[in-house]
Amino acid sequence: MIKTLHVPTNTQVADIFTKALGFSSFVRLTEKLGLKDIFQPKLLKEQSKQLQIASLVQVIEFDTLDLRGSVEDKSITNDRSNNIKNDRRKARLKSRTTEVKGDLKQSVLINEVTHDTHVREHRIYYTRSFNGFAARLSDEEQQITASKKEVVSVFPSKKLKLQTTRSWDFVGLTETTKRYPTVESNLIVGAIDSGIWPESESFSDEGYGPPPKKWKGTCADGTNFTCNNKLIGARSYKLGSESSSARDEIGHGTHTASAEAGKKVPDTSFYGMAKGNAHGGVPSARIAAYKVCDEGDCLDLYIFAAFVDAIADGVDLITISVGGDYASPFEKDAIAIGSFHAMEKGILTLQSSGNSGPTPSTVSSVAPWLFSIAASSIDRKFISKVTLANGQTLIGNAVNPFTLNGTNFPLVYRKNLTTTCPEDVTRKLVEGKIVGSDQASGRKEAFRAGAIGAITTNDGSDDIASVVPLLTSALTDKDHDIVKSFINSTNEVIEHTTAPIAGSFSSRGPNPIAVDILKPDITAPGIDIIAAYSPHASTYGAPGDKRSLKYNILSGTSMSCPHVTGAAAYLKTFHPDSSPSAIKSALMTTGISLPMNATKQVDDVYGEGEFAFGAGHINPVKAIEPGLVYEALKEDYIKMLCSSKISYFGTCPKGV
Repeated sequence: MIKTLHVPTNTQVADIFTKALGFSSFVRLTEKLGLKDIFQPKLLKEQSKQLQIASLVQVIEFDTLDLRGSVEDKSITNDRSNNIKNDRRKARLKSRTTEVKGDLKQSVLINEVTHDTHVREHRIYYTRSFNGFAARLSDEEQQITASKKEVVSVFPSKKLKLQTTRSWDFVGLTETTKRYPTVESNLIVGAIDSGIWPESESFSDEGYGPPPKKWKGTCADGTNFTCNNKLIGARSYKLGSESSSARDEIGHGTHTASAEAGKKVPDTSFYGMAKGNAHGGVPSARIAAYKVCDEGDCLDLYIFAAFVDAIADGVDLITISVGGDYASPFEKDAIAIGSFHAMEKGILTLQSSGNSGPTPSTVSSVAPWLFSIAASSIDRKFISKVTLANGQTLIGNAVNPFTLNGTNFPLVYRKNLTTTCPEDVTRKLVEGKIVGSDQASGRKEAFRAGAIGAITTNDGSDDIASVVPLLTSALTDKDHDIVKSFINSTNEVIEHTTAPIAGSFSSRGPNPIAVDILKPDITAPGIDIIAAYSPHASTYGAPGDKRSLKYNILSGTSMSCPHVTGAAAYLKTFHPDSSPSAIKSALMTTGISLPMNATKQVDDVYGEGEFAFGAGHINPVKAIEPGLVYEALKEDYIKMLCSSKISYFGTCPKGV
């Protein structure tokens, strides 16, 4: 009998040995036997699958590491006249030696557990402010790394998300408010976001002197980008050889930075709407931009690197309008860890609380040393009126500069206007008409299909006026149901007499990680905020919307966080030696809780009180003299953490 011999394929062989030896061991075996090229397709496939997410590794303090061969400075002498100079040189040497030790130890550690050149090239070291590295590790390599005595923790790098002409007047920080411009000019705000548009008028350095002497940063910005005496620093982060630039291509970072510390720019508006002077809370302060987000994705490993650099660069405050969809344990939260190290150095970190409200326990910024910011309205509202054939007028929300000039257009109703409709069919149905749609997203498809305007629902968010690409009015479900014919539409900016009200989208407490700690901490203007924007960014995001704006209107806790950042910086000009907790306490104890209201409708749909707005609405001027502040130092936080069986951030004292 003739038997057929089944010879396994290369892929099958690779599967067998990978399961038996592990991925890294299999790589070493193929390299040793000279067979790597034969199994290259399998290796690349497995590598791609296992290395999609980088791992963050934090190691113990440098002074506990057994390292030899530190750098010596032979130029230091014992000359009495050079004591001061020598002390400074020793301090610089100590800092540099620490960095060399950190790089060396971490390089040895990562080379011990990773055996693939591609993996070793794609890594980031953190040595300037705290100790660790990020690298793309397989499951096996993560386990080996975590078992090392030098390693505190290993966890995956998560992908986080990005979260004014009138708003500063509304909180009482007007152009005529008492200020100390010279002191303010010595403040540096570190903005961790999507970069910045350096050519914006909000970042002009006209009238500014050189950067403060304490500034140790750089303008590592990439090509075609220039810093100045206002925008004194810029960094961007990518793995390995990937090219990067600190330039903001999506508008978010430019918007937040200008709201925090942009200089005064007169006569700004959105196509003539809401015209006024745009400025930040501390217009004389300096800005350092750290780009960690690209197209809305913000990776933990870049956020870690930005915190390391910002702390070492000498910023006074760190603001980050970035967060996850849910809260993470403190020891696995890159922002909580980075801000803890910042707090140790006397730097307050402010973070947006999230845009997942009004569902309870959606707040994602929960660490007690973080200043977690909710969003609320100001006394200005953008509306769009719809007049029906019977003379009835309905009030909707939208930010658009379009008008019909009294001309009537036919109304067509498309229940589900989506991209699944053939484009030629859709265009014939809606071109030159007003489209009624049951979905807020219908306005984007109406624009794509050539409609004149759209009447949509507001998806339950009737406190937000979205920027739209065509004449639009977003109505409540009740008003949308009664639309029968469309005659005219007008756009207005009106006074919002019931402000401030917590935004429906603003993430709510209770704190899902530490229930005894109230979060969010405080609220500030975050609805319909005008600030600088990237002219390269899409105004609305609809294909074909080619409008380019220098100033745009956005809503979110990403917009409220810069307002509290500006307020905190303003306080530091009066109390430059105040600790992060003292600044935070002063703003919280003077917050306006009445008539602050989270209840927007009679049925109490948004009525969660302090779980919506924390200590209330910011009042920066009153916070200058708070009367009483509550200090919390590193030791206090460690005791609190240890009582919850968390020893990650420091050694627990006896008895805790």
